[in-house]
Amino acid sequence: MKASDLLVKCLEAEGVERIFGVPGEENADTMISLMDSKIEFVLCRHEQSAAFMADAYGRLTGKSGVCLATLGPGVTNLVTGLADANMDRAPTVAIIGQGSTRRLHKESHQNMDSLSMLRPISKWVTSVVNAESIPEIVRKAFKVAEAEKPGVTVIELPEDIAEDDVDLLPMNVTKTRRPAADHKAIKAAVDLVAAAKNPIIIAGNGAVRKRASDQLKRFAHKSGIAVVSTFMGKGAVARSDEHCLFTMGLQGGDYVNLAVDEADLVIAAGYDLVEYAPSLWNKTPGKKLISLDFEPAEIDSDFPVDVDVV
Repeated sequence: MKASDLLVKCLEAEGVERIFGVPGEENADTMISLMDSKIEFVLCRHEQSAAFMADAYGRLTGKSGVCLATLGPGVTNLVTGLADANMDRAPTVAIIGQGSTRRLHKESHQNMDSLSMLRPISKWVTSVVNAESIPEIVRKAFKVAEAEKPGVTVIELPEDIAEDDVDLLPMNVTKTRRPAADHKAIKAAVDLVAAAKNPIIIAGNGAVRKRASDQLKRFAHKSGIAVVSTFMGKGAVARSDEHCLFTMGLQGGDYVNLAVDEADLVIAAGYDLVEYAPSLWNKTPGKKLISLDFEPAEIDSDFPVDVDVV
């Protein structure tokens, strides 16, 4: 089979349901391979739309959204959508076409260094230089895209490599289990909660992902602590829940912001500094801060964490 057929089989093994994109000459082999696949191709009018669709799919499902574009202007049109997906932690895999490797060393039609352009807005980028590496590349692209913190990975497939004959199977897809939090960190956090007189929970992007919202809701109900959310944390606790204080306003003076101002302990659950700068809500000195997240808390002078629970 062709390398592009193997690529599609690897995408099927990853559970890809649909691909958003725009066809072009340099991804024609992939398009032809998709004709015999159960994967639905969603034709877009513009590559930026394809990137945003994949971005939204990743946010809403927790599984990698996939977008497809050809080389040159096809790739440049992806940039804004991919940058947004990477910044907002949406798992996204971009598959981009490239000219034949026989012409990449010289000036040729629409030939550009796409990976160097996409590297600053991605978690990982690579080009397929050998068709036999496709199973490993696809498996790594999805694993990296979905690992905390989620983001964008890019697979570049030159048109001559896509035509190569190959006789391989996709790699087995396995899920990584996260370790439990350190018991000393948990005890320190419990002690802070017990000592607090007016605690509050800020639910961020991470609280929506990885089925963490159920655990957050149980904690809020058991402790009686109210939950406010960032823009990206909406839905972590249902608006109808008696413990939900809705969403923090951007530099607003509403009751949600006032509740955070009056808190003596803030429990930041899945809070990401890119969502809502701590300087906007941590204006009252003396607050204790607990960070609950999949990674250690980011360093920020306005977010001096007392207990970091990973």
